[in-house]
Amino acid sequence: MIYLCIFSPAGHTATAAEAVAEPFGTWEMIDLSRRDTDFSKYTFTKEDLLLWAVPSYGGRVPAIAVERMRQLNGAGAKAVALVSYGRRAYDDTLLEMKEILAACGFVMIAAVAALAEHTIVPAIAAGRPDAADCTELAAFGKKIMEKYQSGNDSAVDVPGNMPYRIYNGVPAKPEASGACIRCGACSAACPVGAIPVDKPETTDLAQCITCMRCVYRCPARVRNLKAEVLAAVEERLAPLCAGDRVNELFI
Repeated sequence: MIYLCIFSPAGHTATAAEAVAEPFGTWEMIDLSRRDTDFSKYTFTKEDLLLWAVPSYGGRVPAIAVERMRQLNGAGAKAVALVSYGRRAYDDTLLEMKEILAACGFVMIAAVAALAEHTIVPAIAAGRPDAADCTELAAFGKKIMEKYQSGNDSAVDVPGNMPYRIYNGVPAKPEASGACIRCGACSAACPVGAIPVDKPETTDLAQCITCMRCVYRCPARVRNLKAEVLAAVEERLAPLCAGDRVNELFI
């Protein structure tokens, strides 16, 4: 059995993961953004393959994705780590994913780093992964499937450093304007329950991880960071994200 285990608040990581999985055939989705799932219910065997995909948050795996991933028991199943990032760097994310997979009982046989539109500043790596990216990622997936089917479970080296980069989150949090229609779409979609269902125009600042899912899911387009905050973030990131990066396969 093949599984896609994905944390993708804005959808870009899922696009990359599904492109890699295109040659895999059929697969089952494990959505790590869901608050109502007992992830320990999933069982695996040595014959299974799991593709774990997350965005890089400040060069690290999102903490909530780590918490939910640790509920899985791989039982020797093979695994692929995929990190998406918005053209700055993914720093220690793949190395951290490798360590977590091993701790959960998975054997990592490959890893992928994929470019993706920056969720806070969409102008950075806009539209990525695009059609060309998806074609390349599918080619990565074919190579991964060949290794998996051959029974080769040789270890994979990935970039990163220990101790891991310190990441304390993004202090800015998205807010709703006075035009909020109180539909509750943001509250239902929030991976950490930071938006009260009875007051969807508000945000629990202590809970919010600035994943921006509420911004992408808001049908009225009235949720976002404040304009001056967005401008400051874009100004800071622009020189760090200059130029281009390439998708990478480690196998």
